[in-house]
Amino acid sequence: MTMDIIVGIGDYAYSNKQSDYLKTYALATCVGVTVYCPVTLSAGMVHIVLPDHRNSSSYISKAGYFANIGVPLLITKMQKAFGCQTSDLKVQLFGGANSINQNDCFMIGSKNVEAISAVLHEMGISCHRTSVGGNVSRTITLSVATGVVTIASQPLKF
Repeated sequence: MTMDIIVGIGDYAYSNKQSDYLKTYALATCVGVTVYCPVTLSAGMVHIVLPDHRNSSSYISKAGYFANIGVPLLITKMQKAFGCQTSDLKVQLFGGANSINQNDCFMIGSKNVEAISAVLHEMGISCHRTSVGGNVSRTITLSVATGVVTIASQPLKF
């Protein structure tokens, strides 16, 4: 029986059930990071909102909210649960859109992508595919069985 596991804002999930699909909706400035291990046939996803918890003035309790916490956490959980080796992981990034507001001084989308890329580099993991930037919102679905990610996108309205 096919099962969609919904990954909400700041959440993460992982699975090795071949009938599962991991899915997150409406990635604009947020970044969806997918991790697939073809050796163990396992997959994970985290929905990153902000680059670094040290730059936030508020306490956020969701482990996947920040790039510098969420990405290492997901990878560590998959290594412990399924025995994934770092060298086997196929990582992909989606989202990180630019605001259509020309006066956007925060540029959260690109900062998220930069922070995630830095974390992956520190962990010795390369990114295999990206669909980031632009002015679109992306909804992504990751097949645990194949590691294939499908993308549905629509123009941003903000």
